[in-house]
Amino acid sequence: MAGYRLFGADTSPYSFKVRAALRYKGLDFEWVARCSANDAEFRELAKAPTVPLLVSPEGKVNQDSTQILSILDKAHPEPAIQPEDATLALISLILEDYADEWLNKAMFQQRWGQMPDRDAASIRVLVQLNGGKRPRAYKTPAKQIAERMLARLPLVGAEADNAPALEASYRNFALRLNDHLKEHLFLLGGRPSAADFALAAQFQQMLTDPTPAAWLNDRAPFVVAWCENMADPKAGGPFAELDALKPTLLALFEGDVARAYLPWANANAASAGRQAKRFSVTLEGGVFEQATQNYAGRSFQKLRDRVRGAKEAEGLAAFLAEAGADGYFAEPRTKEKTPAA
Repeated sequence: MAGYRLFGADTSPYSFKVRAALRYKGLDFEWVARCSANDAEFRELAKAPTVPLLVSPEGKVNQDSTQILSILDKAHPEPAIQPEDATLALISLILEDYADEWLNKAMFQQRWGQMPDRDAASIRVLVQLNGGKRPRAYKTPAKQIAERMLARLPLVGAEADNAPALEASYRNFALRLNDHLKEHLFLLGGRPSAADFALAAQFQQMLTDPTPAAWLNDRAPFVVAWCENMADPKAGGPFAELDALKPTLLALFEGDVARAYLPWANANAASAGRQAKRFSVTLEGGVFEQATQNYAGRSFQKLRDRVRGAKEAEGLAAFLAEAGADGYFAEPRTKEKTPAA
């Protein structure tokens, strides 16, 4: 049977996320760099104009990185991406959503919201689309790419007004993650989880952009080393117990998970539920306003439902409460019925 085919891009964190998982599982796959030469084939397979796009050996197509990791784990159980421990598994899923829906904003803002990062990235995208070669007349098309991506900043909430909050958020998280990785090979111990694949993919992209790369190399060397390891990770031991992880893992949740991502995710999901076009939420750094992201809203609602329904996850409620994050997963209040007169 033929292996997997992964249409991806070197400028796509979600492509890196899936590629690393395929490598970790030891699965046979072909990396198909998305470019103009394979545009017709890609469009025939794709439901959305985005990568990654994974084609299974059976011909099934999936473009959702979170779903892909879950499907791979079920189809190829060893080495496992998610811990058997229910509490650790849900902690991993929360951090995966943080990476995909919040940290990605900071990555996108750092790349396309400032110079010289925007110019450098536009040339990388152009080279990618041109099959790995820089065209002779590259300045005009590169400028067009830069302008198009700059215009997309508001769509993901990475516009100029939100830039200070996003920069402060990723830096704060990176410093706490750096402290955690001083003590542990991966987020949850001796082997990578979905959280590792998702978080590393965003930071790996930042390490290709001049401004965040300089800061990360200077201030978060353990994060940098972990990112290098996550390109082709190997298990170094079992998943750890929560008590062993807690001293530094709790700090990740007490920081930008509880103070930025969860307030934002909760407000965005509520806005999506109201079918509102925009929303605002007050974070520690001030008001954060953006267009409603419906996909992110649905993802968070699914995550919240899983956390609420995880009765077997002993210790999760206490961990989230200690982190100040429990309120975002609490059961909704039901209105008391007024007794009939």
